[in-house]
Amino acid sequence: MGEFLVTGPAGDAVGDLAGRVGVRIVSRLAEAGLTVRALVSDPSRTRLPPHVETARGDLAAPETLEPALRGVETVFLIWPDRGAAAPTPAVEVIAKHARRIVHLSGGRGPHREIERAIRWTGVPCTFLRPTGYAADTLRWAHQVRRGVVRQPYGTAARSPVHERDVAAVAVHVLTSAGHGGATYTISGPETLTRAEQARIIGETVGHEVRWEEPPARTAREELLAAWGDPAAVDDALAEWASFAGAPERVTDTVQRLLGRRALTFRQWAGEHAADFR
Repeated sequence: MGEFLVTGPAGDAVGDLAGRVGVRIVSRLAEAGLTVRALVSDPSRTRLPPHVETARGDLAAPETLEPALRGVETVFLIWPDRGAAAPTPAVEVIAKHARRIVHLSGGRGPHREIERAIRWTGVPCTFLRPTGYAADTLRWAHQVRRGVVRQPYGTAARSPVHERDVAAVAVHVLTSAGHGGATYTISGPETLTRAEQARIIGETVGHEVRWEEPPARTAREELLAAWGDPAAVDDALAEWASFAGAPERVTDTVQRLLGRRALTFRQWAGEHAADFR
């Protein structure tokens, strides 16, 4: 399949879930003996296997991408959710070198523009659209330790996906043929409300965790104080409101592509129990 370039793999920060998936993809490709290069803005801050080649570059500065793209056939594109420049210039540079682009997308917001830019190049492409990550609940860790998760929209029903499943599907797509033009929505195997997710985490760590719904007029202020990003807060509130009205769908993507059932939220919580204690 030639040489792979993965953009944006990062460390284990809670807010950088896509980057965490990127780390898993890089590691799995390298373990399989494939040649993989990681595009990072600061190699000293990135946790990657020591034998993985890194290239310094920034998607917001397309002129920095050329050295990283030399000899590359397939690009796995992780685009920063916020703070990056318009995608078209970087995508055009990538398309000059790559024979295939796989994008870890979201299907909404800025990802729509990225998908359009990729399609416009004419390079064979595949879009992976994870549902809500199970790891989003790591934001609740300090509240879980106190036994009460105070968040809005406890009835919002998600199909939380394990980041390992997202990485496994990505590696499958990267290393096998027949995915050109495909869009895969990757979900967990079940729909759970946010309040149910908190309860399952409590059962996993061994103490009751209650859900407490703040008054609507204070929910945004509390989230803004915790996150510090008004746009992210407003996007999250709108998304949770939509899933309170219509549950996030469950897909068969993991079963169909990997031949096994998707990992459950309870499995994810068991693997991350130490993060909540």
